[in-house]
Amino acid sequence: MSEGASDADRFLALVAAAQGRDNELTSIQASLLVAAELGIARDTRTFARMLGIAHSLVLREVNALAEREGVLQIVKRDTRTMRVHYTLPPPDEA
Repeated sequence: MSEGASDADRFLALVAAAQGRDNELTSIQASLLVAAELGIARDTRTFARMLGIAHSLVLREVNALAEREGVLQIVKRDTRTMRVHYTLPPPDEA
């Protein structure tokens, strides 16, 4: 198995684990949280491009996550590109 495939398998396992801890998370939401935790993507355009998902879907899911207390914080919005930068809250706030 190639390293890329094992990285993808690890990512998917982490997404499944996140959904196991919180059954309200959609697959995209869990993926956003894992990507932020691993430093893979911290903005919606990068995340959408890397996972081959429509940016509009990612925007919807990141906004839903931001509405939940202590799950995800939006730190910047670019009105021209509609890119949203986000971060995970510090562990003591989660």
